[in-house]
Amino acid sequence: MQAAEHSATFEDVKASAKRIFDSISRELRFVEEEFERQAQSNIQVIAYLGDHLRRSGGKRVRPALTILSNYAVGGDGANHSSIRMATVMEFLHTATLVHDDVIDKAETRRNRPSINAEFGNQTAVLMGDWLYMSAFETSLAERSLPILDILTSVTRKMTEGELLQLTLLGRTDISEEQYFDVIARKTAHLFSACCEIGALLGAASPTRQRMLRDYGMKLGVAFQLVDDLLDFTSSQDILGKPAGADLIEGKVSLPLIFLLQRAPQWRAALQTVISEGGYRSITREELLSALDESGALQLAHDRAVEYAAAAGSSLDCLDDSPYAEVLRSIPAYIVERDR
Repeated sequence: MQAAEHSATFEDVKASAKRIFDSISRELRFVEEEFERQAQSNIQVIAYLGDHLRRSGGKRVRPALTILSNYAVGGDGANHSSIRMATVMEFLHTATLVHDDVIDKAETRRNRPSINAEFGNQTAVLMGDWLYMSAFETSLAERSLPILDILTSVTRKMTEGELLQLTLLGRTDISEEQYFDVIARKTAHLFSACCEIGALLGAASPTRQRMLRDYGMKLGVAFQLVDDLLDFTSSQDILGKPAGADLIEGKVSLPLIFLLQRAPQWRAALQTVISEGGYRSITREELLSALDESGALQLAHDRAVEYAAAAGSSLDCLDDSPYAEVLRSIPAYIVERDR
């Protein structure tokens, strides 16, 4: 019975994901075309790297949120402004990934060599900078101070999040409050900005802009909570990067915080994994078993479900429409996804 229920849930999630992206497949094709156009440069290495990043793919969740939020408030998600800003949000996201991979010394991203691994740290840092500047240059075409305010704020918060995380690397004594502060800045604020800018471009009322901003914030937290869970429970083939890498890099996420609350004797073992830079004295399977038996994985998943439910509730005042319904279905997709 449990297996059947799990299978039904998985099939529901797959159907939900298909519905989400099928509903705006034309618009996402426009985003791909705009990404390709914006990544063009007469500097050969920039053009090559831009194409490399575009072809690396990704789920394009952030552009999708921008477009869906625009449609949900009565806008035209296929017009040039919406497509252009959806692409800007993907540029910002891609820039953070390029810089993160340098900081984390990551060798793969989406099952391909990372920019830093293939071309070196200097090239990767400069390419990330170029993506940030290109995003702001493109957004200037909107001649909108509110949009620039949002982009400036979210870029600052993402940088602050990265710096905060650096100060916490290698520490096993971080609190839930510190953890949530980092993921809010690094992930959730960008989700929030995507939804708010989509609403703003759709000429939404201030109330609806706030509603969608709040939706994106809670959805972003749920998304990162699930990402951190998958680092333990998934595989490299599915994730597109080594599984269990977060702890090796010195990052203590919510499942580990819960583990240490329930089984503090694991602190020395976690510190060993960090200091060894791998699962040698302690295997990943042993750690996963401890996380499962202590209930830490379930607690972290429950927290993701809580944020996803809160995100859905943020849309209660949104008029019913096919696009609003798709937005309401995204939180369930987020918490049940496997990659």
